[in-house]
Amino acid sequence: MAARIYRPAKTAMQSGKAKSDTWTLDFEPEQPRKVEPLMGYTSSRDMKSQIRLTFETKEGAIAYAEKNGIAYTVQEPKETRRRVVTYSENFRFDRKQPWTH
Repeated sequence: MAARIYRPAKTAMQSGKAKSDTWTLDFEPEQPRKVEPLMGYTSSRDMKSQIRLTFETKEGAIAYAEKNGIAYTVQEPKETRRRVVTYSENFRFDRKQPWTH
């Protein structure tokens, strides 16, 4: 029984960073998923794959995993680099690509 501790990325529907600071503990699948021959559904008998625990801090998630004897791996989040661009930069005269209609 292994788990993965990570901070989920924001969804495409989010424009801000609200609710993206929680840490999640997911269990790795113990058995591979199977394709049902009749309907073509993907199924699994692994019930732990349905469990998702959220924590306020990474240390809280690690403490929970160690307390319950769960092997875990921590995935550090990538910090995004934001380039500050203003609307007026579209019309600068010294642009690398000239502005056209």
